[in-house]
Amino acid sequence: MRGLFIGRMSIMIKNNESAQTNTHVDLIIEARWVATSLASNPLLENYSVVVQNNIIVDVLPIAQGRLKYSAENMVVQDEHILIPGLINLHTHAAMNLKRGLADDLPLMQWLNEHIWPAERAVVSSEYVKDASLHACAEMLSGGTTCFNDMYFFPQATAAAVNQSGMRANLGLFVSEFANSYATDAEDCLQKGFESHDSWRGNAMITSSMAPHAPYTVSNRTFEKVVTYAEQLSIGIHTHLHETRDEISQSESQYGVRPLQRLAALGLLGPNLTAAHGIHLLPHEIDMLSDYGCHIAHCPSSNLKLGSGIAPISSMLKNNINVGIGTDGAASNNRLDMFAEMRLAALLAKGTAEDPTLLPAHQALEMVTINAARALGLDAKIGTIEVGKQADIAAVKLSDLTISPYYDPISHLVYTCGREHVTHTWVAGELRYSNGLYANIEPLELKEIIQKWQPKLKQHKQSTPTKLN
Repeated sequence: MRGLFIGRMSIMIKNNESAQTNTHVDLIIEARWVATSLASNPLLENYSVVVQNNIIVDVLPIAQGRLKYSAENMVVQDEHILIPGLINLHTHAAMNLKRGLADDLPLMQWLNEHIWPAERAVVSSEYVKDASLHACAEMLSGGTTCFNDMYFFPQATAAAVNQSGMRANLGLFVSEFANSYATDAEDCLQKGFESHDSWRGNAMITSSMAPHAPYTVSNRTFEKVVTYAEQLSIGIHTHLHETRDEISQSESQYGVRPLQRLAALGLLGPNLTAAHGIHLLPHEIDMLSDYGCHIAHCPSSNLKLGSGIAPISSMLKNNINVGIGTDGAASNNRLDMFAEMRLAALLAKGTAEDPTLLPAHQALEMVTINAARALGLDAKIGTIEVGKQADIAAVKLSDLTISPYYDPISHLVYTCGREHVTHTWVAGELRYSNGLYANIEPLELKEIIQKWQPKLKQHKQSTPTKLN
């Protein structure tokens, strides 16, 4: 099948016969449009992106590019827009096989009665590797090149990332509770350090400390997380202010709201990415801004779980860096950054009753450069510009069902879907093309589903749903 992947790349043209005395590079992509995600020059028409040794070495008009460069591989996409590879700022990749396992339930019932019991029943290193590979395939096919993950057995997720050729920031998961991964928080920390050490030197994987949430992590453990994050020079990724119940529980147990508690424990700062941030008071938004924290906005998951709508317009007005995540497929139920980008823009406009809020170009920035900034990777990915890694997706704009178009970026955000992604490159390597993957066999994905679905289905049938 991988041979078919190469054979079907009819758009890839060998250019070894060029007799011109120009600079020879690995890859040139010629496109009708290039959306750079650069504030200074966001949209280019009839441009080439030139790649050598995985790095973008030039971005120039097509005519100039043909005179200046020849390439081992030339890709001509005159009906496409090139965009920076999308970055999923909050997900749990290994929950992909739990898609639809328990729907139409509030968060804590969903967790306590369905998701956590299912995890106790089936989650293992083998499961996490398989389910994460399935998630990588879904993300690559939708133009996502990097994801920020939080789950058990991160080394197993790393194995899936390595096979797929994606880029990932993997959380070193921490919780107080015993599970199939670890016996307690201290065991989580030790296993996390082993995982972090195992991928040192891997250019495609970075780490963050990942304390699950204020309601599953003690003060003492949070303090350790802060210390270790500083020692390892890595970020912190946690859930925060996702539900009103979470806030009430914190006020009852600690006498303060979760954000105030984390501030007192030293977690707030520019290395913190907080997922959700739904129920925030005005002074808490000011606090997040003052500390330079980042928010991973997960609009579909928040709506599906009935958790609420995050005050994104207020965050943006306060200059908080906001990226977008899908959350896990068990609560979304798709790892579809196009759907999230569109929904985020529409929710911001609707809740504020202002159609000018969160315009299309800003929504695109949230899934590219903003997310890269949150992960500390903005010098490496997030825009299409010279010096960056060539993480790029190509989106076909010309399908009859979505034509015509007038503003390419507006069309990308409000009209296109992940099904219009035709090619995905990560670090200059083509990882997905028109339904086929470079390193993932469709048969392998089918076998993964057939292996795990019966076990999860059996668990679902044995777990009664309580009706409210």
